[in-house]
Amino acid sequence: MKLIASTLIVAGALLGAGAFAQDADMDRSHPKAFVKDSVITTKIKSKLAAEHLKSLARIHVDTDMDGVVWLSGSAPSQDVADRAIRIAKATDGVVNVKSHIDVRPE
Repeated sequence: MKLIASTLIVAGALLGAGAFAQDADMDRSHPKAFVKDSVITTKIKSKLAAEHLKSLARIHVDTDMDGVVWLSGSAPSQDVADRAIRIAKATDGVVNVKSHIDVRPE
């Protein structure tokens, strides 16, 4: 009986916390979508890092559950920003790329 009561208390606490701790990005509310998004984001970040350009480190990558990649941050030239966009578009699982990269010459 104590085990059942303890289980119900823990379950209630977890359900209550879940109701208040909703993820601001509702696309990631499902674990499968979150894993897919994370894999695409990680692939793109790895490709950007492989370019060995310090300026690509200032570009942030996020992916939604529909395979849309959002690039933000800054780049020292339009060429660097365009390269990041090409890399993202060439990544498996990417449906579209939205760029909000600011070009800020150094």
